[in-house]
Amino acid sequence: MRHGKKVNHLGRKTAHRKAMLANMACSLIEHKRINTTVAKAKALKQFIEPLVTKSKEDTTHNRRIVFSRLRNKYAVTELFRGVAAKVGDRPGGYTRIIKLGNRLGDNADMAMIELVDYNEIYNANKPAKKKTTRRGRSKKADAPATEVSNSEEE
Repeated sequence: MRHGKKVNHLGRKTAHRKAMLANMACSLIEHKRINTTVAKAKALKQFIEPLVTKSKEDTTHNRRIVFSRLRNKYAVTELFRGVAAKVGDRPGGYTRIIKLGNRLGDNADMAMIELVDYNEIYNANKPAKKKTTRRGRSKKADAPATEVSNSEEE
């Protein structure tokens, strides 16, 4: 029984899996989006989200923790400078997985994993909404409705 064993082994030994995830995370930080299989994308999401959370607070301890997982000082620098500045106010969910279909050679499910804040096209479609409270009815919503009904009666 595999109770509480959450990690996807991806058909690899532990050292190979950790090295692969570290390399994929470095590529994701460098290029902001990569194409891979769905299983690897889901494993990478679990691997990189805690590292991005650590990067929001730039301390020597956090840098050492992230470096021990990534093993690439250029990726660590980019993560703590560029990526952390963009995701500073986001409470989580730093990556997005978009399924692309099946690969031609072996019919594997493919996906694109990307850093959410770096996709300007996707974020441009959503206008910035003003925060509203749920207290009472708004007077603006009531006023045009009565004007429209009055003009229809005449």
